[in-house]
Amino acid sequence: MATIKIKQVKSRIRCPKTQKRTLDALGLRRLGQVVEHNDTPQIRGMVNKVHHLVEVVD
Repeated sequence: MATIKIKQVKSRIRCPKTQKRTLDALGLRRLGQVVEHNDTPQIRGMVNKVHHLVEVVD
């Protein structure tokens, strides 16, 4: 199965609680951290929810 790498590029400060929980669910705890997940529709949905805070890295 394909994987995607997700990097947090903006701070979670002053974000709604739901977006903070989404970052936690993705495993992103600090700025600049990169995590790798399987490329599933559920993960893509979480990335889309916080698209302004993260970027998909190749």
